[in-house]
Amino acid sequence: MSAYFEYLRQMLVAFFQDLGIFLWKWFVSPWTDVGNNFSNYNSIFNKFQGEFGFWGWFFWVFFLIFFIGLIGAICFGLYILLRKYIRFVKKEIDKDELRRQVERLNYELYVATQEKNKILNLKTAYMGLKPADEAAVEEEVMEITARFPKLTYVDNNYKERDTSIMFKEGLSLEELCNSFRNYCASKLGFYYTIDVVRQLFAGIATSKLIILEGISGTGKTSLAYALGKFFCFDSSIIPVQPSWKDRSELLGYYNEFTKRFNETEFLKSLYITTYRKDLNVIVLDEMNLARIEYYFAEFLSVMEMKDKDNWVIDLIPSQEKNDPKHLEEGKLRIPQNVLFIGTANNDDSTFTISDKVYDRAISLFFDDKGRPFEAEEQEPISIPYAQLEALFSEAKKQFAVSQMMLDKFDELDNFVIRKFKLAFGNRILKQLETFVPNYVACGGSEVDAFDFIFTNKILKKFESLNISFLKEELKELSVYLDKLYGKGQFPKAQSYIETMIKNN
Repeated sequence: MSAYFEYLRQMLVAFFQDLGIFLWKWFVSPWTDVGNNFSNYNSIFNKFQGEFGFWGWFFWVFFLIFFIGLIGAICFGLYILLRKYIRFVKKEIDKDELRRQVERLNYELYVATQEKNKILNLKTAYMGLKPADEAAVEEEVMEITARFPKLTYVDNNYKERDTSIMFKEGLSLEELCNSFRNYCASKLGFYYTIDVVRQLFAGIATSKLIILEGISGTGKTSLAYALGKFFCFDSSIIPVQPSWKDRSELLGYYNEFTKRFNETEFLKSLYITTYRKDLNVIVLDEMNLARIEYYFAEFLSVMEMKDKDNWVIDLIPSQEKNDPKHLEEGKLRIPQNVLFIGTANNDDSTFTISDKVYDRAISLFFDDKGRPFEAEEQEPISIPYAQLEALFSEAKKQFAVSQMMLDKFDELDNFVIRKFKLAFGNRILKQLETFVPNYVACGGSEVDAFDFIFTNKILKKFESLNISFLKEELKELSVYLDKLYGKGQFPKAQSYIETMIKNN
């Protein structure tokens, strides 16, 4: 046994000495000296093999098998790496070939379009008609080869169109609300209470995002649809998908492979708004099927900026000559005449709308179908958005929030902080300054406007609290509202509080 280990020692010493020689002379004469030493390995083996014994031969055979296996594993690993490398190179070659084919097809499409236009020109000339305008042909080719084909189509479609709209004299917000309600009932068969219509128009004055939420079938999408019909430009209805996770689902993305921007219908609708002068409604149908604060986050942030010149969305890093006309250095400015309306069903298949979204939006809750009523015949109205803005601004001056109501609301704020550890926040107070005057201008009362804001902005936050341990505090809040504003003056808030106590 000892003879074997002495043999093993001498063999290893000889091997590593030869390995060192091999590495040292790698670039000169590899294996020159090592090859002369194979006879030395044989002489070492012959010297000790007679004294191996059983265990010596056992370990000799074991290490021989181990060494052969090690060499085999190294060779197999090299084979796998080589195979993966060959596959990787083949994929890259295939990608290059596919890219060349796409470029060739684009070129052939361009040539075919040119040939088609030439043939059309020959036919019209033969028939004695005027040949097609070369500028129009160039526009068609540009649309096909453009990075933004849908937006370029919009450019061409609106190039010669007159979108100017005349002001409608003598129009008031109250008249506008009544007209819209009658139009929905008489022309579309949709029935809404005047209170809901006032909330809608006051909400449009306050925020660019209106959320219509409630149970299915209560007319949420119909209201957004009717608003577009009423203002003579159909609302764009964009169905939200559960898979939406970021802004690319909403706006699209630039494809480096095809060198085109994959545009969405939402982006096209938003771009059309840059050409129009009236109110344009974009509906995100069932917007809480995905997390709003994920795919709509950029819009929520941009629309918080005071300077409207900063309301821009990045689409592409650099601008090219044939890009859409209303892109500025790869950025699209969000027009002031756009209104985003999101419908939201409250069920187990949807996500909860976060406070971040609620704080920036005006939400209207639908819990019942509209009751039919006799309505006067009403035709749609075409007015510029500038007139709506003028009506909203005039309402803020004419029906400014009274100091008494602000003082009471401040007292209510202090009560909620003491009892529930929740504060209103400056954003809600700022929204009050716009919503309340416009609600009054629409024909409502100041106290009803405060009731709406308190219920939809403050009491909704209570859902995050453990209501079962706050029933007594909620009862105190109910009593305090009657004491502060008068009994029965806050019906929405009182009903909401009663429902929270009952359900918990």
